[in-house]
Amino acid sequence: VEFVESGGGLVQPGGSLRLSCVASGFTFPYYPMAWYRQAPGKERELVASITYDGSVSDYVDAVKGRFTISRDNDKDTVSLQMTSLKPEDTAVYYCNSPNFGLQNDYWGQGTQVTVSS
Repeated sequence: VEFVESGGGLVQPGGSLRLSCVASGFTFPYYPMAWYRQAPGKERELVASITYDGSVSDYVDAVKGRFTISRDNDKDTVSLQMTSLKPEDTAVYYCNSPNFGLQNDYWGQGTQVTVSS
C-alpha cells in the first residue's frame, strides 16, 4: 500500500490550493478515503472523508464550507480542494483510508501547506 501526496505550498490567507493523492497497492474503489493533517506539536487529525463511491463526504467543522474532497476511482486518486485558507490550516496533509486505522504503516510523506502573509 502506498500513498503519494502532492500540491502543497505557501499561500496567503484567503488563497486556494488543490491537493492530490495517488494510491496504490489495494483495491482503491472499494475503500473509503480521507485527508488528514498534522500541525507542529499537534496530533494528526481527520479533515475530510469520502465514501468508496464518492456519494457521501464529511468534514471537520473547522473546514466545512471551505474544503471539498473528491475521488476518481478510474485513476485511484483522491483530491482536496481548499479555499479561503487560514493560517490555522497550516500543516502537513496526508491521505489514507480510514479502514486502515490511524496506526497503520502506510502513511506517505505528506504535502506541506503553509498559509502565511
